Amino acid sequence: MSWGFLRDLLSGVNKYSTGIGRIWVAVVFIFHLLVYIVAAENIWKYEHDEFECNIKQPGCENVCFDHFFPVSHISLWALQLIMVSTPSLLVVFHVAYREKRERRHNRKLYRSPEEIDGGLLCTYLTSLILKMGFEIVFLVLFYKLYNGFKVPRLVKCDVRPCPNTVDCYISKPTEKMIFLYFLVATSCLCIVLNLSELGYLIFKYSIKCYLKRYIKKRQ
Repeated sequence: MSWGFLRDLLSGVNKYSTGIGRIWVAVVFIFHLLVYIVAAENIWKYEHDEFECNIKQPGCENVCFDHFFPVSHISLWALQLIMVSTPSLLVVFHVAYREKRERRHNRKLYRSPEEIDGGLLCTYLTSLILKMGFEIVFLVLFYKLYNGFKVPRLVKCDVRPCPNTVDCYISKPTEKMIFLYFLVATSCLCIVLNLSELGYLIFKYSIKCYLKRYIKKRQ
């Protein structure tokens, strides 16, 4: 697939984000998207063809590969990238709704349609929670599907139609494990950034509301 749409989406959301949000966009674009396209996709490209077992029983190798890799790493990463980036569309749609509403009424209804306040603040916070949720779900999914974040050199398979326990070998396990750790660390960094931005926005607007009430009370 072409990743141009995802790149344009992340670039478009960047102008509505806070400083922390812009760092998140940079991390996703450079360490998730570019690493995926340039390196990770090539490493796992022929993982099925390079998976070898020490027996030539028809169907045994395919069944063993499916048993140890029920979902391809590369497919799961692609799905993770799409799902993590999708909540940002909520912010884009909300800003577009504000701009359309101003054009329809032919007058200024907001100080700035792109300013994060009111309903747009709720939408932005929702998108942050969804992004964190997707990151955590995919990390747990990776861990459960592959029994951890390690790539073994040798796996033993006794699934039918294999006549007995056979040894199967995974190609380039060290290289795959290095990139696996790198992408997991990037996901953890994205979770920390989303959590930091969430806390920053809640704190900022809590102080803002408190000051408004205090000034109103003094007046």
